[in-house]
Amino acid sequence: MSIEVGSKLKGKVTGVTNFGAFVELPGGSTGLVHISEVAHSYVKDINDHVKVNDEVEVVVLSEREGKISLSIRKATPKPVEETTSYSPRPRKEFNRSRDNRPRDNRSKGNFAKPKETFEDKLSKFLKSSDENLSSLKKNTETKRGGRGGRRA
Repeated sequence: MSIEVGSKLKGKVTGVTNFGAFVELPGGSTGLVHISEVAHSYVKDINDHVKVNDEVEVVVLSEREGKISLSIRKATPKPVEETTSYSPRPRKEFNRSRDNRPRDNRSKGNFAKPKETFEDKLSKFLKSSDENLSSLKKNTETKRGGRGGRRA
């Protein structure tokens, strides 16, 4: 019997290792079900899911150079997750007055700072950049003994 990728087959577990289970397929060929393909949930110990001589239904994932990759997970329907008693946090009420209009913060004496213009930000940046460059230049010249460096 030829093994086709994507086909669903029944097989018998012939061996269990820490990384997966070997399954004998009809026709005498053997394939490997990797531990990540055993169940829909995280599998810490494969022995909790399959045992030697178990009959399992598998899907053929790939076949290369005689090595057959199988999946039990894809052969079984995904279980419906139970809903937990999760309730999202209630939304915060925004700062609104009774007539549902946004409040004017200035009425309480909270005056917002005027926004800085691009030119103001640029001039601050240039000033701080020039200061940083000049202090860096002073420090490097004194260490190298360059022109204008202080000598003790």
